[in-house]
Amino acid sequence: MALVKQTLINDLIDGFESVSNVDISSEDGREAMANLFATAIDNYIKSGTVNVAVVTAGSATAQTGTGVGTVS
Repeated sequence: MALVKQTLINDLIDGFESVSNVDISSEDGREAMANLFATAIDNYIKSGTVNVAVVTAGSATAQTGTGVGTVS
């Protein structure tokens, strides 16, 4: 599946809302925000699919090759 920017935006907004109502120190707030960003970005990247076209060489019984593709 293609990466959907709006999904990342929604996850970040949800995270901001979850920490905005919590009374925490500045240091704890920075750590919470860093974790929020890291988790949202990690989930966003892992949600993508890479489509690969493989070009092979060899006989029908012994295939070797490399893959070339783009993130969609």
